[in-house]
Amino acid sequence: MGGLGDAFNLGEMTLTRAAVRLASGETGLSYVAGRDRRHAEIAAAIDAMMQSPDLRPRVEGRWSRASTRRSGIAAPWGARKAAATKVEFFTMVTGRGGA
Repeated sequence: MGGLGDAFNLGEMTLTRAAVRLASGETGLSYVAGRDRRHAEIAAAIDAMMQSPDLRPRVEGRWSRASTRRSGIAAPWGARKAAATKVEFFTMVTGRGGA
């Protein structure tokens, strides 16, 4: 930002890619940051299941229940984190000039 130090290319990072084909024929792909092979495999499997008319409702149902549970936990933490960065602005009136 300040023009000091070594150059950093945001695009240079390690990725793990996975491709999964279900027995029913759907293929899922994923790219995850880092070297977590299992994470990439799970993401690819979910991608493949979301393409299946039979499996998609089950995946969506589990996902919405899990995200609802998580949001109940994360909301107070997020509010505290946001409050810590709050900036209050005010305007001073000098009494000079006028309309």
